[in-house]
Amino acid sequence: MVIHESAENYLETILMLKKRLGNVRSVDIANELGFKKSSISVAMKHFRENGYITTDIDGHISLTALGSSIAEKVYERHRVIAEILISLGVGEETAREDACKIEHVLSDESFMRMKSHYEKYK
Repeated sequence: MVIHESAENYLETILMLKKRLGNVRSVDIANELGFKKSSISVAMKHFRENGYITTDIDGHISLTALGSSIAEKVYERHRVIAEILISLGVGEETAREDACKIEHVLSDESFMRMKSHYEKYK
């Protein structure tokens, strides 16, 4: 399945907000990403239609199994790549910004090799 980088970022943001806040609403995503609530609403409608999220009567957003698997994959890539960069001496803020860019374009094979190598030597 091919999913665009922006969609991966939204799903990852929902996952991180869920961990941090417990309940996630469109306004939380808008505040986190610095986007207009109307833009977030359009994206969430698309995500509901494609089976990535559900919303309850109070407007709380939850990831479906499909949405969660994508979000967890992106979040793991972000975390591991940032850790590797930090261990190489890159500043934390720069490492997190670069990880956010790299996580979307790196192949599964390359990521798994990097992760395996890093875990072996850390």
